[in-house]
Amino acid sequence: MAELQLLASGDSAAFEALLQMLMSAQNEQRSHAENIFGEFKKAAPDACASQLIRSLRHSTDLQSRSLCAVMLRKEVVKAEMLNCIKEEQLRPVTKKVCDCVSELAAGVLDEKSGKGWDQLLPFVFQCVQSGQERLMESALLLFAQLAVYVMGVLAQYMGTIHTLLQTCLNHDSMDVQLAAMKATCNFIQALESASDRDQFQVMLPQLLRLIGKALMSGNTLAGQEALEMLIEVAGEHPRFLRKQLVDVVDAMLQVAEASTLESGSRQLAVELVVTLCEAREKAPGMMRKLPQFLDRLFKCLLAFLLDLEDDPDWYAAEDEKEEDAGEGELYEFGQECLDRIALALGGKTLVPLAADALPKLLEQADWRQRHAALICLSQIAEGCQKVMVNHAGGLVQLCVKALGQMCTDLGPDLQEEQHATILPLLLHLMEDAANPRVQAHACAAVVNFAENCDQDVVAPYLDTLIGKLLVLLQANKRNVQEGALTALASVADCSQDYFAKYYGSVMPQLKAILLAANQKPQALLRAKALECVSLVGMAVGKDQFRADAHEVMQYMRHVQQANLDPDDPLTSYMLQAGARICKALGDEFLPYLEVVMPPLLHSAKLQPDVTVGEAESDDEDGAGDGEVETYIIGDRKISLRTSVLEEKATACSMICCYADELKEGFYPYVEQVTQVMVPLLKFYFHEEVRSAAAQSLPELLRSASLAAAKAGTAGAAFDAAFVGHMLGFMWGPLMEALGKEPDNEILVTMLEAADELIDIAQGPQLLPLAELGRLFEVFAVILEAYEERRTERMKRMASEDFDAEEGEALEEEHEAETELLDALGACITTSMRLYGDAALPLLERLMPGVGRLLEKGRFPEERRIAICVMDDILEHTPAGAAKYMAQVMPVLLTGCADKDSAIRQCSVYGLGTAAQHRREAFRQHAQQAVSAILGLLQVADARSEDNEMCFENALSALGKVLEFHPDCVDPQLGSLFVASLPVKSDAVEAKVVHAQLLRFIQASDPRILGEGNANLPRIVEVFVKVLGKGEKLADADTVRAMGVLLQQMQAALPAGVFEGFVAALKPKQQEAIRRVLTGQ
Repeated sequence: MAELQLLASGDSAAFEALLQMLMSAQNEQRSHAENIFGEFKKAAPDACASQLIRSLRHSTDLQSRSLCAVMLRKEVVKAEMLNCIKEEQLRPVTKKVCDCVSELAAGVLDEKSGKGWDQLLPFVFQCVQSGQERLMESALLLFAQLAVYVMGVLAQYMGTIHTLLQTCLNHDSMDVQLAAMKATCNFIQALESASDRDQFQVMLPQLLRLIGKALMSGNTLAGQEALEMLIEVAGEHPRFLRKQLVDVVDAMLQVAEASTLESGSRQLAVELVVTLCEAREKAPGMMRKLPQFLDRLFKCLLAFLLDLEDDPDWYAAEDEKEEDAGEGELYEFGQECLDRIALALGGKTLVPLAADALPKLLEQADWRQRHAALICLSQIAEGCQKVMVNHAGGLVQLCVKALGQMCTDLGPDLQEEQHATILPLLLHLMEDAANPRVQAHACAAVVNFAENCDQDVVAPYLDTLIGKLLVLLQANKRNVQEGALTALASVADCSQDYFAKYYGSVMPQLKAILLAANQKPQALLRAKALECVSLVGMAVGKDQFRADAHEVMQYMRHVQQANLDPDDPLTSYMLQAGARICKALGDEFLPYLEVVMPPLLHSAKLQPDVTVGEAESDDEDGAGDGEVETYIIGDRKISLRTSVLEEKATACSMICCYADELKEGFYPYVEQVTQVMVPLLKFYFHEEVRSAAAQSLPELLRSASLAAAKAGTAGAAFDAAFVGHMLGFMWGPLMEALGKEPDNEILVTMLEAADELIDIAQGPQLLPLAELGRLFEVFAVILEAYEERRTERMKRMASEDFDAEEGEALEEEHEAETELLDALGACITTSMRLYGDAALPLLERLMPGVGRLLEKGRFPEERRIAICVMDDILEHTPAGAAKYMAQVMPVLLTGCADKDSAIRQCSVYGLGTAAQHRREAFRQHAQQAVSAILGLLQVADARSEDNEMCFENALSALGKVLEFHPDCVDPQLGSLFVASLPVKSDAVEAKVVHAQLLRFIQASDPRILGEGNANLPRIVEVFVKVLGKGEKLADADTVRAMGVLLQQMQAALPAGVFEGFVAALKPKQQEAIRRVLTGQ
């Protein structure tokens, strides 16, 4: 090729032309140039390097020289790079060359010996001591980047570097000072030892002075760059700032409070202080030791909320894009920071500050100050909810605008206590036709109120509330109509069957809006109407909704065929509405799967819209629309369009709903959906996608399994082996995802999915033991990671700044960790139940990790998980019980006397399990076991709310001893057993105990019936209460047998006794008794 020959011959003009083509805006021309350059580099690498270096050093075009610096990062041209730093006069090009040198050094320098580029460090030290500003700045920038890449090499020169940095921080040139600060901050972040970092404490005052000097002299960019550096230090090593925390925070607040400074500088100063507040893991409670500064920070953020103008466009706004009219940069930032510090510091710290400042603001004549007080309340409510909920009455009197957010954050307590104040107020505001935005806000507050509200709380207000919302649907302001639709949907979802009486009035209006709102400005109105239709349908049920549901599904089919605009919100709203209508119709929805599944599958297959550019690029990549998240990773800026991810997540969740609701009816789509969902277990761009993918797996396998069973029963030809292949297709990727999942909540979801898959597969019937072994290997990794996180939490508890507020935050973390252990424990239980002794070797490999959970000083929740594993061994593995029972029984007996009720519960459950399943081995422990059981049944507060579950498990254990070891227990305890019934709180044990009772009665056990059948009236009363709950407290067979016995025993009671028992029940329970007795 002629072009390659010219380039290889050293033709500088040809290479310059190639560089220009590489920077062309035209895709074809740029692509052609990239191909030529690739071939040139491959065919003549030396000539290519020479051309790049020549252009870098001598090209007259700035962009060409910068491009050459970028491309040379991967070329081994060490000496020329250093010469270029010496000779290049333009700072932008020099910075690019420094980047290239640093990355090259990271690849060639040996981390321990420093060999690989012998000339580099002498060159850097020479430059930094040269006295030439340009070379000093370049050397300092190299130090900054080398600290990130090869800290081990630089550590041996730390003393010299320390002195040089101090000197450079005092240099006259701001560029040199900034480069020195960047190097200093990078060293602080890169050093692993706190003692090594503390050597830089002496420089902290210099860094603060540099920030102040830059800002006060008007060098805003330099000041902001310095602030950003210190923010990185605060985020990475907050405890480094602790020794001079007062000076640091004071300096930052002085900047934040200086109204003459540019708003970006003030925001960065606040960002640093807020970052320190959020440093709970690395410096727990540190900022709460500075109450005087927290008060200043809080007032500063309130002042930021005053960055607001009374924009006339706000009043007439109907579009969400105009919602923020009049809001300044500081206003939005102030809201964000109030929310963050509330979550970080907690209510005990922040509520007193708010109680002092906000009432004063509400008394001011300036509307902006009153507005700031209300916005502040809504922002801090989530983080302060534990404290604020105790002052709900005063808060309601204090504000109205913030009510919506408070209902979300403080519910359901706020709704239950203050509904008589809140709802009438909101109903009144709905009448303010002169201010449509007020009406819309009132509707939004109703949505928040209904989200966490019990249906019985809202029921008395429904007549008035629904009437007013129907009136607002006729308003001539679109935002009011949209608000009324969302409020109606939320009220329907909250009130459920209470909404049935309003259905005839509401549904026609909703359908009218759905059909009439065809113009583009009405797109969101139409979408919200569909949302409301589906939620109303779910509330009233299929009998009332059936006809309208089919009509709406036909509408969705028609709309789908009409090809909506890509930005029409109806697309995403239809995804969710279809799932709700499916839930309402059940199997009757099956004909419409062909309508909803194609768009769902299309959305579930969407690929993330990712743009990668340079970190210093000013290209916004559409960030202004609020749908793009940007991440800076190294020198790269990654922009991610979130709207695509939200649509994908919604589609995955809705598919999961269809599979769950339709069971075997979903089978035609099982294979296709499985192929989509399994790869999404590793979709790290979005947590909800991974969560939905994990949740879908058991639903898909269940659908296939039920379809196989149904086909087999009907005698149809069906490849049942498909279910096994399907499980195999899921299992491997799920195990891999479990081992790599970074989010604990998703990890819990994946463990729950694995648990269900094992259960659906009936263990070894479809899942070989070797595959189960992979799961137990994951368990070991999870337990190890848990222990590491626990160690970190304990370190935080031992820190000097740890306080009660931080203790509450740590408790929340511990609760989340407990959920993980619970999910792991549930998997172990299912595995042992289905595999029995075959799985014992797998469990034994975990025993060291499980055993640690029982050690002294462990949390009750940890010990509970370990005891439950012991219970599993006794219940499901004969070999394990024979091997470990002598060790387990003392733990269970001791656990029955533990001060934690959950420990007592699982311990006494274990005693009952041993009595039933390990009868011979239990006999030697029977006396102690009965004593422990009675201790739990006869204690004064045995049936308190905290102890009820423990009591019921103890009662179950007593029943098992009575049944399986009658010679080991006093016969009189049969009457205690009957007197303590029924079991109501623990649904699982309820079915066990009531089946026990039935067997005792069928056997005419005198211990249970009592002398002369004295216990018979009580037994009949128990039967009535159990049967009144349908199959909630007893399985179907037990219910039927109890019904037969009840008819027989009824005649043996004195007149009116049985009727009295039934009359004490609620009407629905009485109807259940009637159906049982009549055999319906």
